[in-house]
Amino acid sequence: MHAANQTIYALSSGSLPAGVAVIRICGRNALHAVEALIGFLPPARQAALKTIRTRNGLILDRGLVLIFPGPGSFTGEDCAEIQVHGGKAVVSALLAELESFDDCRLAEHGEFSRRALENGKMDLVEVEGLADLIGAETEMQRRLAIEHAAGGLSDLYEGWADRLTRARALIEAELDFADEDDVPGSVSDLVWRDMERLRSELSVHLAGAAFGEIVRDGLRVVIAGPPNAGKSSLINALAKREVAIVTDIAGTTRDVLHVDLNIEGYAVRLYDTAGLRETEEIVEREGIRRALKTVADADLVLSLAEIGHVAQTDFPGFSGKVLTLGTKADIADAATDADYDLLISSISGAGLRQLHQLILADLQERSASLSLALPSRLRHRNLLSQSLQALVAALESEDHGLDIRAEYLRQSGNSLGRITGRVDVEDLLDVIFSEFCIGK
Repeated sequence: MHAANQTIYALSSGSLPAGVAVIRICGRNALHAVEALIGFLPPARQAALKTIRTRNGLILDRGLVLIFPGPGSFTGEDCAEIQVHGGKAVVSALLAELESFDDCRLAEHGEFSRRALENGKMDLVEVEGLADLIGAETEMQRRLAIEHAAGGLSDLYEGWADRLTRARALIEAELDFADEDDVPGSVSDLVWRDMERLRSELSVHLAGAAFGEIVRDGLRVVIAGPPNAGKSSLINALAKREVAIVTDIAGTTRDVLHVDLNIEGYAVRLYDTAGLRETEEIVEREGIRRALKTVADADLVLSLAEIGHVAQTDFPGFSGKVLTLGTKADIADAATDADYDLLISSISGAGLRQLHQLILADLQERSASLSLALPSRLRHRNLLSQSLQALVAALESEDHGLDIRAEYLRQSGNSLGRITGRVDVEDLLDVIFSEFCIGK
């Protein structure tokens, strides 16, 4: 890691060539460097059209320049943005000129956001929300990311952490000043009633973690069934392109294939798997093993069977919802709807619109009564679980001393603090910021 006090710069807009390229500069020498390029600085936060030159007087381009003196900037340091024409030669020349300044270097992945975190402009949940917002591909992903990046989730966790801190302070006051008249002896009763309410709030919030991860990463829907049941034809029909090879030969699909769909703003990751049957063929057996593993990790399983055959409803390691689909409705003999949850044809398209609605209904059922102030990462879920466990231990340790119970409350608050970064999380930062592009 480079020194934190160096001035950094990077292309912060999209790939080149482009109509406009935005160069971001940040650090103690940022404004000095910009002044050397344009002659004199414009007023803060006001765009000015300037001729940009090398220090030898060679014109690089004409573009808009904005300056953001610290601490009123994204990172809390002096920052500037230069908007130039998005040609590769223009950008390369400007970056090369910036490199020539003393103590000025190209930024690393996520370094601007990391400086914002270190300077107290953002917390860790807001940083992760920003990363998710940049990567959002569906409307629900965007809304979840905005909630996190805007601080909604952070405010909730900060409020809970403050309640734990106050509870500890009151308990320790009772321990230290039990003989003083101005410290009521019934403080503990008030504390534990509030901690009981907090346990309920944490439990309800943690219950929404699974849906938060689904919004962020996509609902995992696995298509399963015997060979030639129409699994590959279905994924091709839903994706509206050829994702999987379709033949009349049983066992054509050997590996797990997937495609991402957008259903009413929700991300859905659809998996095609090998046909499930008994076989001695080594490669096919491996494909079946992978298929069963994928099913076990699914959120929803579409179990296919040709109309007239029984669709499988029990899968090893999977206890979630299974939708049974009778396939090849365009050529099969008549069947009643009672035999399957839905009859479909990947050729004629029959039932595919209704299948979309069933998947959407499953998503809406999972999200019932939930807001988007939800944890969306495994890291959040694990730390919330640790916080809840410590809080439960404090509540259920009535036969222990108040000092032991106060320690459990401290552990609970520390777990919440690690979510937002209030408590030391240095070991996580390199991993988190590696997800960002350079220039953010």
